[in-house]
Amino acid sequence: MKLNLSGHLSDHTTFCYTGGRRLEKDRPTAVFIHGAGHDHSVWILQTRYFATHGWNVVVPDLPGHGRSDGPVLDSIEALAHWTVSLVTKLGTGKVALVGHSMGSLIALQAAANAPDLISHLVLIGSVAPMPVAAPLLDATLSNRDKAHAMINQWSYAPRSQLGASSIPGLNLTAMNERLMQRQAAGVLHRDMSACNAYTGGFDAAAQVRCPTLLLSSALDRMTPPKAIAPLAAAFTGGATVTRSILPEAGHAMMSEAPGAVLDAVWNFVRLSPSSPQDLR
Repeated sequence: MKLNLSGHLSDHTTFCYTGGRRLEKDRPTAVFIHGAGHDHSVWILQTRYFATHGWNVVVPDLPGHGRSDGPVLDSIEALAHWTVSLVTKLGTGKVALVGHSMGSLIALQAAANAPDLISHLVLIGSVAPMPVAAPLLDATLSNRDKAHAMINQWSYAPRSQLGASSIPGLNLTAMNERLMQRQAAGVLHRDMSACNAYTGGFDAAAQVRCPTLLLSSALDRMTPPKAIAPLAAAFTGGATVTRSILPEAGHAMMSEAPGAVLDAVWNFVRLSPSSPQDLR
């Protein structure tokens, strides 16, 4: 089943993947936010498991991405406000909020803006600030094919670059290139510009109160594990922070190490301290 939300979210239709299940208010809910130039499909392998094991999952295409209508929102702050509006409209109570890359910044800011709505926060492939190299930012505007090639070069571990795949028969870099090609012109540039401009990460972290997982990959060259240390230190508002590093994946860890990502997120939201009512 797929869920369309409209009306109160900028008067545009939002496409949400729900794992083929209708939302039930007596189940815990997890919301997954994708990264720059992507859509809900990057989360399919993890969210399908959640949906078939007692959870509501809501995986939106951000405005102007994938199947969602509306203009692309051009700041992390605006996207975080949109995310809080989405969570509020769901009406399922507190949610576990999971974000990757740009989506991690959105999730971080959303958790700071609305701490009473978030039971758990998971930031995957995250750093703050998240500067974008000038040649890549320029290429997203002037030469999309070059930008896609640069992103693939930096997003995947060497074995994936050579064709290795955790999913038999799939070429991960080709799949990612096709996903980026499907987005409308200008989407990737506006996403990368939003990441590059965002400076509120440390202030946001200080306002987070829920258990937080920082999940990195040892071979990630875009957001390397050592670069997350300043952000980890900024959670000074009472949040319990857990750091975990996957050994053999790059930045695109949901496809390179889907089982390991699932295990890390699943175990964290189920086992980290949280009162039962937080997961309803």
